[in-house]
Amino acid sequence: MRDSSMNYKEFLERKQRFDVNTGHEPTPTSDVLFDFQSDIVKWAVRRGRAAIFADCGLGKTLMQLEWAKQICEHNGGDVIILAPLAVAAQTAREAHNMLNMKVQVCETQDDIRPGINITNYEKLHNFEPSHFAGVVLDESSIIKHHTSKTRDQLLQSFQSTPYRLACTATPSPNDFMELGNHAEFIGAMTRSEMLSMFFIHDGGDTAKWRLKGHAQGDFWKFLCSWAVMVRKPSDLGYIDSNFTLPHINIKDHVIKADGPRNGMLFAIAAKTLSDRRAARKESLEDRVAVAADLVNKSTEQWIVWCDLNIESDMLKKSIVDAIEVRGSDNNRHKEAAMIGFSEGRHRVLVSKPSIAGFGMNFQNCHNMAFVGLSDSFEAYYQATRRCWRFGQKNPVNVHVITSEMEGGVVANIKRKEQDAERMATAMVEHMSSISSIEIKGISRTVSEYKPKQEVVLPKFLEAI
Repeated sequence: MRDSSMNYKEFLERKQRFDVNTGHEPTPTSDVLFDFQSDIVKWAVRRGRAAIFADCGLGKTLMQLEWAKQICEHNGGDVIILAPLAVAAQTAREAHNMLNMKVQVCETQDDIRPGINITNYEKLHNFEPSHFAGVVLDESSIIKHHTSKTRDQLLQSFQSTPYRLACTATPSPNDFMELGNHAEFIGAMTRSEMLSMFFIHDGGDTAKWRLKGHAQGDFWKFLCSWAVMVRKPSDLGYIDSNFTLPHINIKDHVIKADGPRNGMLFAIAAKTLSDRRAARKESLEDRVAVAADLVNKSTEQWIVWCDLNIESDMLKKSIVDAIEVRGSDNNRHKEAAMIGFSEGRHRVLVSKPSIAGFGMNFQNCHNMAFVGLSDSFEAYYQATRRCWRFGQKNPVNVHVITSEMEGGVVANIKRKEQDAERMATAMVEHMSSISSIEIKGISRTVSEYKPKQEVVLPKFLEAI
């Protein structure tokens, strides 16, 4: 006769799911790494499949390179790093200069060399994923959208890859879909499983999810079984030392509206997308003039962020020494321009956050201007963090130039910034104690089911 109490015990244990280690014991890491970086790498090597959510400037590039090196040395296989455009060349340079490590920049599978290889996400179709023992997603927030073609391609291509590492500074703390996509890429749990186990729909909006009250503790434990989130070393119990952000000066420049529009008695802030576009068009010349005046009076390096092609055109014409990077440019020009700017060979870079705002290290510059804003907080955050990051030695000056009619967009970005900061703080607070134990190599205690009395299931449930 079937032991019903044992079946029920197994059923509950299956419900309490934590991802297990699939890696191997690490070897000593490079002396170049700080203690917290070294310990995170060792943890990720033991894990085999892991995610590192570390703020800009905390050394994600060095950590992923050291992780990849350990994987190659352990099993003799090759590792491929996927990165945003121009980040590949930057990573190869940092590997050589800081770790004395060779990283092959590749266009196709024919370029692969034994060891660590790197390419851009756009070129993934030129490679055979089954060849690699390990894969790294640099700026892995690219899998944010659960319906995107890129996300599906990455999940399908590397679902059987033994070693997987995802690295990003900004998994949206309040975007549980993105965390679900990371969990699915790592192989810890599918996005659907994660949502159904720990979350419920928030009211009538089926696109929004919130943690079940009784599941919060288990969710953070589950997350810490495969991911670490750190905004500064002290989050994990280390000394912050040099990892202190410089002061940031944000100055708003608001272009006054010429007058009311659409028959209105007073000027009213644009609310719809079409109204915002019209408002931006009307203030275009004034916004560009403010940016050009700021940059042309300076002798220092500047990044000027824009959102529309016409803004980019006018900025390039109005600013002395400006080099423009736009979507229609060929990849060779984009890479050369961004690397040239990072090395100080160009004084002014004009581009969109969607093109140059992810992954690049522009600590050489501490001045930037946004000539208008989109509704994306992530784009604003990432663009700002190209300069305002750990390792920046100067205060960072950020000028936000908008029309009076675009006040709703600015307010929306600020609200999202406050929400993200609040959620990130909560996330770190929930994860820090568990992560500290995980990262420093101390065994983690997992709650164990200990039945105190026998439970007999009804006949119709015995098949579960």
